[in-house]
Amino acid sequence: MWLNFKFWKQEKIQRNSRKPLNTSFRQQRLRAWQPNLSPHGILPLLVIIACVFAPLGVGLLVSALRTQTLEIKYEQCHLQASPSDLQTIPSEYVQSNFHKKTSVRPQWQLIENDANNINNLTCHIQFEIPNDIKSSLYVYYKLTNYYQNHRKYIESFDLDQLKGKALLPHQLDKNCKPFKEIDGKAIYPCGVVANTLFNDTFSHELTNIKDNSLSIQLTTEGTAWHTDRHRYKPTKYNASQIVPPPNWVHMFPNGYTEDNIPDLQTWQEFQIWMRTAALPNFYKLSIHNVSQGLKLYKGIYSINIDLNYPVLSFNGTKSFVLTTSHIMGARNTTLGIIYLAIAGLAGLFAIIFLVTILLKPKKSLYAEDSYIPYNKPRNVGSKPSITRLNESSSMQTDGFQLREIL
Repeated sequence: MWLNFKFWKQEKIQRNSRKPLNTSFRQQRLRAWQPNLSPHGILPLLVIIACVFAPLGVGLLVSALRTQTLEIKYEQCHLQASPSDLQTIPSEYVQSNFHKKTSVRPQWQLIENDANNINNLTCHIQFEIPNDIKSSLYVYYKLTNYYQNHRKYIESFDLDQLKGKALLPHQLDKNCKPFKEIDGKAIYPCGVVANTLFNDTFSHELTNIKDNSLSIQLTTEGTAWHTDRHRYKPTKYNASQIVPPPNWVHMFPNGYTEDNIPDLQTWQEFQIWMRTAALPNFYKLSIHNVSQGLKLYKGIYSINIDLNYPVLSFNGTKSFVLTTSHIMGARNTTLGIIYLAIAGLAGLFAIIFLVTILLKPKKSLYAEDSYIPYNKPRNVGSKPSITRLNESSSMQTDGFQLREIL
């Protein structure tokens, strides 16, 4: 069906007059809602906003404060930790929030896995859980001063390659440069985002120092978003066509073989990294334990972190974050504070408008005549007389002179 909108139709007629066409759109006669913004009309809206946002803000803030967290910065572990024994981690590297106060400060120790390779290091961290935790546990890594939101960084990947297509080096997206090919072989996956994959490895167990039966097993399954998995498919490359990104040398020291080509569709750590962060300081989920009815008993626990990812070169930090969650996710008080601030502003203006109504009830009631003085006639008691003249003449009112422009 053909709909003829008169306000959009352009009539091709020859006219000497510059007057706009007599349509609803050009003459501004379209239907519109014009609210009367008077204190009487705005006061109920402000009260509703305050009543809705205040309890929501209190609930979000209380839930966030009840979330139990432990954050330990470990980028200095290979420089400050001793390889011979455990040492107390400096207090500026530790932040914690538990229901009870801890009595033992976190400690760390540097483990040299290979005497012939000074870069094969592990940071052993011990920490206290002062009370039993019944909710699910999540382990995040936190990076600071890391700009994943840079325009060229975000665009540096090839979507077709991620979906499994075996593209030759010259067929890859130009944004993958300088990580497109090595010695005539395509880099899989190509681009800066994949090459900078976070590769510090957390052990998949929180080990109880005194009783190993109380240790908690962690997993990477279910950490990535379900909406991200459609972007990745098993590759159609064979091992002779591709090489790993340069920074993946720790994971693939001898390159790809037919048995070790990564399946991006099931590699959830990779999928989490490829969803770039919007801010320079961000958290990304690494491992978790969401078993129903499982309890983390109080005690001393430890975790090992293989050190592969450098951050000191760009003045960044990296942290191990152990946390529970609430209805809005991990510990974050910002959203609750914003809700309370909105409720407070709405309540403040509601009080101001209420005082205005009580002090000047007539002025606040007839806001159209009181607050918009140019709409108020000069002689309220008499109607203005209007005399219609020719197109080039003027219109006389009570003291006002308007020019009709044709």
